[in-house]
Amino acid sequence: MRVTSKGQVTIPLEIRERAGLMPNTEVEFDFDGQVVRILRATSPTRINRGGRLVAHLRGRGDVTMSTSAIMALTRGD
Repeated sequence: MRVTSKGQVTIPLEIRERAGLMPNTEVEFDFDGQVVRILRATSPTRINRGGRLVAHLRGRGDVTMSTSAIMALTRGD
C-alpha cells in the first residue's frame, strides 16, 4: 500500500468494518517513534479546516478602523 502525494492512504474495507470506522468517523494518529496508529477520536473535533484558520488568526489584526469605516471603503462611499 502506498501513501499518495496528498498523504492519503486507503484503509482496507475489512479493517474499516472491524474497527467500526464508518464514513465521517473522527480519527486521531499516534506515533511512538516507530509505529503509527490510527485511533477513533476520543472526543469528536467539530472544528474544520476553516475553523482552525479563523482560530489561528483571531486576535492578530491590527486595523484601527471601525467596521463602519471599512464598510464605507468597500462600498466606495
